[in-house]
Amino acid sequence: MLRARKVSAAELTEYFLDRLERLGPTYNAVVTVLRRRALGEARMRDRELAAGQDRGPLHGIPYGAKDLLAAEGAPTTWGAQPFRDQMLKGDATAVRRLRDAGAVLCAKLAMVELAGGMGYNQAFASFTGPGRSPWGAARWSGGSSSGSGSAVGAGLVPFAIGSETWGSIQFPAAFCGVTGLRPTYGRVSRHGAMALSWTMDKLGPLGRTAEDCGMVLAAIAGPDPADPSALPQRFEFPGRPVRKGRYRIGILRGTLEKTQPEVRRNFEESVAVLRQFADIEENLDLPDFPYEAIAGTIIDAEAASAFEPLFQSGRITTLTAPEDRIGGYSGQVLLAKDYLRALRLRRPAGAALDRLLGGVDALAAPSLPTVAWPIDAPFDKVYPDYPGGTSIGGAANVCGVPGLFLMNGVGEGGLPTSLQLTGRAGTEAVLLAIGMRCQRMTQHHRRRPPGL
Repeated sequence: MLRARKVSAAELTEYFLDRLERLGPTYNAVVTVLRRRALGEARMRDRELAAGQDRGPLHGIPYGAKDLLAAEGAPTTWGAQPFRDQMLKGDATAVRRLRDAGAVLCAKLAMVELAGGMGYNQAFASFTGPGRSPWGAARWSGGSSSGSGSAVGAGLVPFAIGSETWGSIQFPAAFCGVTGLRPTYGRVSRHGAMALSWTMDKLGPLGRTAEDCGMVLAAIAGPDPADPSALPQRFEFPGRPVRKGRYRIGILRGTLEKTQPEVRRNFEESVAVLRQFADIEENLDLPDFPYEAIAGTIIDAEAASAFEPLFQSGRITTLTAPEDRIGGYSGQVLLAKDYLRALRLRRPAGAALDRLLGGVDALAAPSLPTVAWPIDAPFDKVYPDYPGGTSIGGAANVCGVPGLFLMNGVGEGGLPTSLQLTGRAGTEAVLLAIGMRCQRMTQHHRRRPPGL
């Protein structure tokens, strides 16, 4: 439509700015609307198109960024009261690369304070209020990329950038009925992004479709001298899948144990779709390593270092969630030998996981064992009968492998359920190809929340 001159980038941006300002407070999704910056960028994109300059598929497309990414001239709050007025110089690399690709930054989006690193146990863990799912105002939007999930799910922006250390793209994608992509560790530069865990943090897109996420990843991925952990390879998104043969999809033993009946039903229907173009191998075993304990130890230790000034100043006591005001102290007293033991275990654990993933193109599982959680319940009390079965979340994040999360139906109360695909490091293109095939064969990604 932009290239056919049926709508201008400025008009499109104005439309989404209006939605952000009008509907954003409904979902506690927005920290700062960047109206002046956005309209300036959009008008520039229009002038460029008029002059024959097209920056690519994201040219003139509005988006939002999780508020742990620096954006020149706007506060970067990290979702936390102590940093509400924090002004960082320059744009984060991901924001700059999206600008170079022609995308238009419209808003800084809400998030759980400090990306959840202090151990929050409730939705009320951000100074902007609890993130609300577009599918039900009494349900949580997921965290810590809460605003990114709800803003995309409610149509406030076409896509958003979130981050994941452990579950922070997965949860919002599942609870808000959108597509989320957790890239391989190092795929996207984190320069200009808040650090929670230097060796586990990852930036990635949330959008309506797998194809959208692939186009965004292609724009933001690649080496960056400002981030030594960034991978040297760029990511080339091939667009439509080109593989002619069948894929190989694995399912871990115990994947469906203690999941809601509707989650199980929708997953089995997703597997039936996958069987049309993939061979399914069931009852695979996750290697026997304490992945979740390794991940927890690493996050505790690295967060304790990252936020040491917050503890020393006493400003930790001004965080929103009471448990966050004390939860981070465990990392302050974590022994160096325990952190080093976790790092030593990570290498053989990663090698074992890589051998498993090397035998398939992807592992399939429900993204989460239940639908979105009630907003007013402590997390450790919600759905006690459905804690889920074998989970690859801890293993995938501590080993830095990619995951794709796709809405695959609705469950209890008409709330979305989700399918996750996990692949070997560097195989985002394969996961996206499988996701695109699924979405072409189903209509779940086209469903909209009631009233929207």
